[in-house]
Amino acid sequence: MEAMRELLRGSLARTLAGTGDEDRLAAAWTVACGRAMAERGIVSGYADGVLRIEVGDPVWLRQMQALRGTLEREVARISGVKVQTIDFVMKRSNRR
Repeated sequence: MEAMRELLRGSLARTLAGTGDEDRLAAAWTVACGRAMAERGIVSGYADGVLRIEVGDPVWLRQMQALRGTLEREVARISGVKVQTIDFVMKRSNRR
């Protein structure tokens, strides 16, 4: 099963080679963390090696923060984009 994951990750990296950094990171994010986590955190920006992920739930925010190092390595490896750190932030509510 791990060999299949590596094959898919390599294929994704080659497919994304012609796209912009933020698009590559967004696609890599879903693969790196899995569907359940990716549905709760969205890529909202990238600059100077810092990937910004907006999270809508404080429990998921803590979970992502606990996995920061692993997620940074995986997203960088899959996307081919330099990721020094991931900045996880709570999504702002649109309610007033």
